[in-house]
Amino acid sequence: MELIPKKVFLTAGVGRHPTKLGSFERALREAQIHPYNLVPVSSIIPPNAEIISKEEGLKSLKPGQIIFVVLSRISSDEVGRQIVASIGLAKLKNNNTAHGYISEFSAFDMPVDIAKKNAEYLAAEMLATSIGDPPLDFNDEKVNLDKFIIKSTAASATIENGDGWVTAIAAAVLLI
Repeated sequence: MELIPKKVFLTAGVGRHPTKLGSFERALREAQIHPYNLVPVSSIIPPNAEIISKEEGLKSLKPGQIIFVVLSRISSDEVGRQIVASIGLAKLKNNNTAHGYISEFSAFDMPVDIAKKNAEYLAAEMLATSIGDPPLDFNDEKVNLDKFIIKSTAASATIENGDGWVTAIAAAVLLI
């Protein structure tokens, strides 16, 4: 049996709870992927996979279903610590024969827009180097991702800890 995803959607969420597991569960709830069995996978978007909205993707799922995810996850119990989790994707434009990449990125005390940019750039760099292009420089504002990205997108979640545990997640959900 071939398990080749046909659709991909992005989601993100945060959670706060006295326990680490409880904060993770609340982050899953906010991301709306809590009623599914999550199987972590690595970072490949199949050539013909369609990037869809979260709303469209969730409509096709049933509670208890096994779903494949590329998951960025970060937790902290340090008071005042801000955390961010991001997921980015890159796929060649107008190319249904080459696979794309999904990257996960997480950090402490980083603005969400920078975390999103890093996630997208990581995915684009993996794609660029897989086709023989040189690595991209994250800090180069002149880097043009239009060559690679079919849909320039990333999902991120950020939260600052006040007390207890906080968790931020961002996920690419791959649908068979």
